[in-house]
Amino acid sequence: MNYRSFDHLSADTQEWIVDLPDGLDLIVGIPRSGMLVSNLLSLHLNLPMTDIDGLREGRLLQTGERYDGEFDLSEFSKILVVDDTVYTGSEMTEAQSTIGGFDLSADVYYGAVYVDEGSEQFVDTYAQTLAFPRVFEWNMMHHDFLEDSCVDLDGILCRDPTPKENGDGPKYREFISTVDPICVPSVEIGKIVTCRLEKYRSETAAWLEEHGIEYDELVMMQYPDKATRVAAGNHGEYKATVYQSSDAKLFVESSHSQARTIAMQTNKPVYSKEQNRMLQQGYLNRVTRNGQMSIEAVKSDPLRYVEQFRSDPVDFVKRASSVFL
Repeated sequence: MNYRSFDHLSADTQEWIVDLPDGLDLIVGIPRSGMLVSNLLSLHLNLPMTDIDGLREGRLLQTGERYDGEFDLSEFSKILVVDDTVYTGSEMTEAQSTIGGFDLSADVYYGAVYVDEGSEQFVDTYAQTLAFPRVFEWNMMHHDFLEDSCVDLDGILCRDPTPKENGDGPKYREFISTVDPICVPSVEIGKIVTCRLEKYRSETAAWLEEHGIEYDELVMMQYPDKATRVAAGNHGEYKATVYQSSDAKLFVESSHSQARTIAMQTNKPVYSKEQNRMLQQGYLNRVTRNGQMSIEAVKSDPLRYVEQFRSDPVDFVKRASSVFL
């Protein structure tokens, strides 16, 4: 599973600049995600930008200089049209066809930050080849891939309850019935997997329906009450069991500690919202390797680590924890 965050996009776009055609004087973004790229390039290159409709209508969206919002196309001689990614090439081909009908005198180049293997033919320039399957931070919750995913509820679709709300009584029922959504996916979710108890199914299902959140299956914990659930302490293990027994290809989890448990037990990709990273085999191998090396180091000179702990226990715990994050 190839994952790219906003930080990745910014860094990869900046690296791409050196390979762009010389003398560009206008950046055009393909809505919607291509506007992210056009904005970054516009800022880095200090160039005006617009979208395809703006190019048709002679209207700028953002500039690196002072413009009055309108422009004459004859002012520009080299235009770069960009998108975030190219997979099948359909959107890029459509953009080329549309812009080809504008009868521009300028040289027009087409590019994308990420292209699939074999999709290089649809662009003049690109930053990286990024194979499918892939997910991006900016469209993860609105991509068809979500239909083949498991998704946490609290912390992803809505906020987590506060300590006062997180009980087993009226305040908790009020929370799950009235909390505002923080994300409403535009596609159906395969499985919503939550640590909420089964006895709260009706309130949870009603909330999901009220806010237009579509899903194929809602999986809830079967404990009789919160005290029993807390005593079991197996939130990550429970989610891992559901994920492992399904055909889902991704688990979207709010808690990093639970995400680690799910990833370790299933060897399948897990997105940790808390740390904004994709946990998969390479990550798991690194955690295991670092843990084994640390254990061997402690065994070889235990007194040294005892002294380090005594001298600064807070720093020692921070450094020890970082090995397993």
